[in-house]
Amino acid sequence: MAAKTLGASGVLYTDRRDFYIHPNVLKELWTDFTPFTTVMANRGVTTGMKDPQYKLFEHRNPWENQRFYNNNDTTSIPGSDTAAEITVDGAVGIKSTADSSWLGLECEIWDSTETTKKGVVVVTTVKDDTTIEVKNMSSTVITPADNDVFIVIGNASGEGTVARNAYGDELEVVWNQAQIFKMPIEVTGTLYEAALRGATKELARLREQKSAEHKIQKENAFLRGRSSIGITGTFGDAGRTTAGGETLRTTMGLITAIEVHGNSSGDDQNNFTIVEGSYKYSNFVDDMEKVFQYVPEDGMKKTFCGPGAMSYWSKMGMQKKSGWDVNISPMKRDKLGFNFKELETSHGMLQLIPTFAMRGPYNKTMLVVSDENLEIMQYRKPKFQANIKTDDAYDGVKDQYFSDEGIGITLIESHKLFTIK
Repeated sequence: MAAKTLGASGVLYTDRRDFYIHPNVLKELWTDFTPFTTVMANRGVTTGMKDPQYKLFEHRNPWENQRFYNNNDTTSIPGSDTAAEITVDGAVGIKSTADSSWLGLECEIWDSTETTKKGVVVVTTVKDDTTIEVKNMSSTVITPADNDVFIVIGNASGEGTVARNAYGDELEVVWNQAQIFKMPIEVTGTLYEAALRGATKELARLREQKSAEHKIQKENAFLRGRSSIGITGTFGDAGRTTAGGETLRTTMGLITAIEVHGNSSGDDQNNFTIVEGSYKYSNFVDDMEKVFQYVPEDGMKKTFCGPGAMSYWSKMGMQKKSGWDVNISPMKRDKLGFNFKELETSHGMLQLIPTFAMRGPYNKTMLVVSDENLEIMQYRKPKFQANIKTDDAYDGVKDQYFSDEGIGITLIESHKLFTIK
């Protein structure tokens, strides 16, 4: 009689053979998939809120950029003790219209492109809210042109004079709102009791899976969500409701906030576009100057990247023979559990963090954040609600992960968004 073989049919194959090497081990693709939320939570969470809509104060120091502009006045300013009358507008960082608080302001005069310096003057008289008199501090006549910039560099008072009138600015307000996140899990009583392979208990497996799904949906919303009221402009309840008429609120994500409220040019630019074929090292240096103009104490900024952005900077780090001069480190592991690389720039270090939520259409996007101006706002404490369906002796188990949270974004210009095309 021939020897019996390990056949591929019949009861021996379908019921008696054991194909499972690790019957209770389940492999997953993703582990550290919400670094953005992890970083914010590590800085602390704001709790004790009195309302799901919330406001935050912010302030920009006026001395950062004090200036006003020549309003089409071409009157020459003699190089002597003779005053010249100038019509002005567009004041920034000082009283918006001329008054006695302007007296004594010492100003450099630059052309409208701020490339040619014409001289230095002191404001000696304020005639009305658009007309002042100035005296030239040199012997060279200054011939102003429309939109010349008067940049405040100090103030000068005459001997024995009294203090000039004071001027004080006001705080600004931004806002956002909390969003209710719900993630249900449900199995029948029969499935709950079943002993299974792969994961021995299906409810436990689904609890773990839905916990991760709850986290990634919050991460997506904190990055990419859109609030109907924005974070600045006109505050109010925009009146969004569900199909059943219940109030519906969503939080404004940081990427969306920069897209809606950010600047794509100027000193406070925070929305940048990199065109791969034409982006040069000189452009990179100029952009990083704006990124690091508000330098953190440690000179390091956390930067959340889609995989395409990670690839782009890795390639640039290898192109030193092509004029690039940046160093990018090997992959490291943060104590909070996510991977990162360090990109050295001429103005500071970027900690590049691969971010799952920035795949797909955000593949070549990177988001540079200011830790000090970003926080999680928790209206109600997140919780896991077990066995929430019990009416009529329900034969099953239904759980839910619940969060009522949003993010708080202040000083929008301190956060930077780069899109690589």
